[in-house]
Amino acid sequence: MTNQEIEIEFKNLLTFDEFTSLCSAFKVKSGDFFTQENHYFDTPGFALKEIGCALRVRKKGDTFTLTLKQPAAEGLLETHQVVTEDEFVAMKGAKNGLISGIISTILKDELSISPSEVIYFGSLKTNRAELSYKDGLLVLDESNYMDTSDFELEYEVSNYEEGEKLFQELLAAYGIPLRETKNKIVRFYEAKACALTGEGDQQ
Repeated sequence: MTNQEIEIEFKNLLTFDEFTSLCSAFKVKSGDFFTQENHYFDTPGFALKEIGCALRVRKKGDTFTLTLKQPAAEGLLETHQVVTEDEFVAMKGAKNGLISGIISTILKDELSISPSEVIYFGSLKTNRAELSYKDGLLVLDESNYMDTSDFELEYEVSNYEEGEKLFQELLAAYGIPLRETKNKIVRFYEAKACALTGEGDQQ
C-alpha cells in the first residue's frame, strides 16, 4: 500500500507553560494524548538531509509506515509505504539497506541515492493530541529524544496562505511569539550531533 500527498503545516516551539496553557484553553486532557514513535534513516553522509529530504518509519499502534518527505512548491511531498514489523526490524539492522518499494525507487531513480546505503540513526517519541480548528488540524506535541524534551504546536492545512494567517492569529491570541522551528528530524539530528561531539549546537 502506497500513497502520496502534499503536507502543508505550520509549527512553533512552545515553552512548557505555553503548552499547558493551550491544553487548558482547548480543554485537552491527559487522556487525549496518544504516543507515536519516529525512527529516522539516512545515509552515513546524510545525503537525504543535504537535499532537504527526510526518511522515517512511524510506529503508531501496531502499524509501521515508511515515509519519504521531499521539498515541494508549497509544503512537502510525502510518499508513504506501509511496512511490516519484520521489514522495519530488517531496515534497522542496516545490512541490506532500505526495503524495496516505491520509496526505494524514488531514492534510486529521482534522487540518485543508493537504497543499500541507508542506515538507521535513532528514534524520537511523541505524545500527541489532535483537534479540529478552523478547517485544519491543530496538534499539540511533547517530544522526547536523546536526553531532550520539547513542546510544539503544529497546524496542518490544505491552503497555505489561509493556514499561515490563522496560525499567526492563534499565536497572537495567546501571546505566543513566533519562533523559527525546525522539523523534528532536524532537531533530532542536531541533538545527536551534540551528544556525539559533546559540544553545543553547531548547525
